[in-house]
Amino acid sequence: MQSTPVRVLSGDIGGTNTSLAVIIADGNKLQIEREQSFLCGNYTEFGDLLGDFLRNSEIPHRAAFGIAGPVQGGTAQMTNLRWRIVASQLNNEFGFESCDLLNDLEAIACGLPALGEDDLLTLHPGVPGAGGNQAVIAAGTGLGEAGLYWDGLQHRPFSTEGGHASFSPGDEMEMALLRHLKQFHAHISWERVVSGPGLVNLHEFHCLYSHTPLPEWLQQEMQQGDAAAAIANAALTKRDELCVKSLDWFVRLYGAEAGNLALKVMSRGGLYLGGGIAPKILPCLQNGAFLESFFSKGRMRPLLEAMPVKVILNNRAALYGPALQAAKN
Repeated sequence: MQSTPVRVLSGDIGGTNTSLAVIIADGNKLQIEREQSFLCGNYTEFGDLLGDFLRNSEIPHRAAFGIAGPVQGGTAQMTNLRWRIVASQLNNEFGFESCDLLNDLEAIACGLPALGEDDLLTLHPGVPGAGGNQAVIAAGTGLGEAGLYWDGLQHRPFSTEGGHASFSPGDEMEMALLRHLKQFHAHISWERVVSGPGLVNLHEFHCLYSHTPLPEWLQQEMQQGDAAAAIANAALTKRDELCVKSLDWFVRLYGAEAGNLALKVMSRGGLYLGGGIAPKILPCLQNGAFLESFFSKGRMRPLLEAMPVKVILNNRAALYGPALQAAKN
């Protein structure tokens, strides 16, 4: 049966940036009609940002938004931003016939059917065609995790807040890191170490642990822009030894938590790395450290080695999921 193209509004609402797009959805094929990105910090409410995007344009009847935070009953309270987003209020304000709110990782999971081979990079092939559940993990401003349950006919995405589960040290160095972070936070989650701010935490700890002062050039770059990006860039270009060590540690911890998620979801159908950080540090993800930490689960190693592991390269994946969801309504 041939599908009818549907014009929808899709949004990827993150802790730092928001991307909005008007998309023509025809089955799993998506065509972006108009797209714009915004700095969240420039707005006190999401409705103001959305109003700027929709001003003087034809408003689609269907909308869906992926949001960095838990969603319940058509309401989302963002984790790293003070925005509270209510679907019914958006319907009233903008005249949508339907408005779905999704957790941001659930949104990426919903968007997987729209991705092609060129949108993915395989870190580990696993056992091709094994089928079963899948999982998505994404480090960015925070750490998001989601699963896709295989019901025998299709994958059904579901959200989690697994990134806020308690960080579990694996050696003495990580124990020292935990003690360091406990000075500043009552609860140390995986997000505190596997995220953009997490990379900054790892680097700060390395500087203190080794009694090494921060180079002036690096301090300036961290203050002038994205501190995590400055550390990652210094590591990738090998300009600073502690930055290299920090990024390597970050990758190992990323792999460890990805393995935890894969075991909990039993993602025989594959684990996907989303978010903004993974595509930018591909050489580090490909050097073996990520996969070794992913596999390193004792007696469960053979199970994990059978799971495909892929990086999502398309930065619009978080827009695709809400678009497909909106088109279903």
